[in-house]
Amino acid sequence: MNALISGLPLGYRFRPTEEELLDYYLKKRIASERIDMDLIRDIDLYKIEPWDLQEIYGEDAREWYVFNKNNKKGSRICRSTAGGYWKETGKDKPIYSKQAGGRHQIGQRKILVFYKGRSSKGQRSEWIMHEYRRGATPQATKFTL
Repeated sequence: MNALISGLPLGYRFRPTEEELLDYYLKKRIASERIDMDLIRDIDLYKIEPWDLQEIYGEDAREWYVFNKNNKKGSRICRSTAGGYWKETGKDKPIYSKQAGGRHQIGQRKILVFYKGRSSKGQRSEWIMHEYRRGATPQATKFTL
């Protein structure tokens, strides 16, 4: 992560809003357009365990932003890793654009919790992920943030 932020001013903190994540970063990533401050990495979250992100981003970081290409099995998204799986929890939260007066939905946020082990016998961990996607369904885009 240090190489990513070396050109930024001392004390800089990356805190994008949900609207910025969807309408700027994810929109540009899906369209393969250049992003001005390229602080979000492409990482296949289903080939690594969540605790391995600490090695990539450093132990001091408490939250990380990554682009992830959806891993589809048929019509559904597979969220399993070698050591466990990400399980959806709660309802999806629609994200609206403030530029359109808060009436235009630009995407959704899903909350996932990591379980160690295999389905039905997995043990809940402390790892939580907020998955952002453009559109109304997981199949609508091939990338999530």
